[in-house]
Amino acid sequence: MNRLFFQPHQAGLSKVEAAEHTLRNINPDVQFETHNYNITTMEHFSHFMDRISYGALQEGKAVDLILSCVDNFEARMAINAACNELGQIWMESGVSENAVSGHIQLIIPGETACFACAPPLVVAANIDEKTLKREGVCAASLPTTMGVVAGILVQNVLKYLLKFGTVSHYLGYNAMQDFFPTMAMKANPTCDDRYCRKQQDDYKKKEAERPKKVVEEVVEEEVVHEENDWGIELVSEQTEEELHAASGPIPDLPEGITVAYTIPEKEPGASGGETVEETEQSLEELMAKMRTM
Repeated sequence: MNRLFFQPHQAGLSKVEAAEHTLRNINPDVQFETHNYNITTMEHFSHFMDRISYGALQEGKAVDLILSCVDNFEARMAINAACNELGQIWMESGVSENAVSGHIQLIIPGETACFACAPPLVVAANIDEKTLKREGVCAASLPTTMGVVAGILVQNVLKYLLKFGTVSHYLGYNAMQDFFPTMAMKANPTCDDRYCRKQQDDYKKKEAERPKKVVEEVVEEEVVHEENDWGIELVSEQTEEELHAASGPIPDLPEGITVAYTIPEKEPGASGGETVEETEQSLEELMAKMRTM
């Protein structure tokens, strides 16, 4: 019960069934298709590839995007192998074993690095990941970290599908330092996945055949008024020295952050305006004094 989706009354259900029930309650208009099986076996892997190729809302068409939210490397490698073979774009995501960091990654077969191009150490060193976990000990789980990574993943999906903003190729999250590293990784020409290498060759051919864009140099033309019989000119009422004097000091800020305006420093001895001297006279006496002025 330490995950976001599951509730005590769902005990006994598979994770897939419990997740569908929760999601259906959130949004009953979404169409769900559940398969409770292990995609790393040959039998289920073939069916998994079939649903990628023909399981879109329009029956017979391939899906637009795959989101990987699995929790082990074997399942990730299975998804990676299927997407490389089919040329399917997908997004990989995950949270670390200590539950205080995570990442998302957009994988475009042939163009960006696949999961096998730069595998984690346990995969690269052929270490059985089961040996990393102690018997009877569950991995750390923080719903807050999972919520942050899930939100970043969905935001990236919206930008990709609706075509707005900048789609992140890789975005990490370090909860200990509130650090969000981002980068782009190119495909590895010596990747162990032969379908990845094939997709790379196809991508290079497409890029070679694509006509190169000619970047035209934009020259800004000066605004010239055809008629100005009266010789009217627009000039600033303040000189550069006055503008500099009116601006205050700029604080030391991180790169990418600027101030909207500055507060000018007060001149030494400058008062905040004219003040009235204190007096012990009553209001009536002051009013009578004003009448005689």
